[in-house]
Amino acid sequence: MDFSLSDDQRELRDLAARILGDAITDESLRDFADSDAAYDEALWKTLAEAGLLAMAISEDRGGLGLGMIELGLLLEEQGRTLAPLPIVPTIAMAAMTLDRDGTDAQREWLPKVTGGEAILAVALEEIGGIDAAAPALKAEPDGNGWRLTGTKIAVSYGAEAAALLVTAATPQGPALFLVDPRTSGVEIEAQTSTSGEPQARITFDAVQLGGDDVIGSIEDGTRIVRALVDRGQVALAQRQVGVAAEALRRTAEYSSGRTQFGKPLGSFQAVQQRAADGFIDIEAMRSTAMLAAWSLDEGRAQSADIATAKYWAAIGGHRVVHTAQHLHGGMGADITYPIHRYFLTATQIGAALGGSAPMLARIGREVAAGATAPLA
Repeated sequence: MDFSLSDDQRELRDLAARILGDAITDESLRDFADSDAAYDEALWKTLAEAGLLAMAISEDRGGLGLGMIELGLLLEEQGRTLAPLPIVPTIAMAAMTLDRDGTDAQREWLPKVTGGEAILAVALEEIGGIDAAAPALKAEPDGNGWRLTGTKIAVSYGAEAAALLVTAATPQGPALFLVDPRTSGVEIEAQTSTSGEPQARITFDAVQLGGDDVIGSIEDGTRIVRALVDRGQVALAQRQVGVAAEALRRTAEYSSGRTQFGKPLGSFQAVQQRAADGFIDIEAMRSTAMLAAWSLDEGRAQSADIATAKYWAAIGGHRVVHTAQHLHGGMGADITYPIHRYFLTATQIGAALGGSAPMLARIGREVAAGATAPLA
């Protein structure tokens, strides 16, 4: 299968690379880490002005009508630069879900998001949760509305979001709700993440919602929640490609210039072998992420393909950033040296929405059930 980029796609990638590359440097990331900012608001506005936040939104709602493949080009560049931006939760997950399944009233958030005026968060993860599409947080019928009770953890940008998309278990199965974080009974507590990305623990104490706060319908909730999680997993895989590729590029540059025993470090066979293994991992990550994104865009996604992309993001990303740290020697353990940021970011991405073990189990279940089929 040929996944060569079209001219338009290359132009989108180059535009994203130019904007993020001009704005983000090792020095700017160090300054950002010392600030109290949750994300780079000026850069977020710049992406909005360039139309990049609207690329995966349908044309009849003010977007460019593109898909996960094109959004992935932006996410890969975000991974390369480690730009502190809420692209995955706000665009790949929340905005795309509202675009596809929201009501007209719920879609009023889209211009605010694509214009860079608001960010959204998605509350999925739970303590003890294995499958993000199978929530334990309860949504109980209450008159014409619903009552949410439970806790979500590791909600990226949960304290900064203007609105929350929250998964919950109803008597009919999983469902998705749009929640105003200012609603009585919603308690938001900041959490410390591996990479420094802002996260939150959000408790819902008998939070009252109206019937019109359901995204889509209760009857269609299982599909909507599964699609939301699938897009999130693929988006994380796409971002991880950029993180790993840049970590390996920096490692190759470092080992070529670093002299050990009178020779460049990169001339040693063991170093070359580890770097080559890292390159193979990155290409596996790239191809599986591209296949999963393409299948989502074509409306023919298979669960095993999504899980495979996320599996490689977890296991491949882990191996590459470990190689990067090891080949940097003592510098790799220095938290004032830039390579540590790639290690921490890759670690967090790998664990988010299911690490390698849950994804491998999901692949096994799909294969055993005979649920996989050729794409051709």
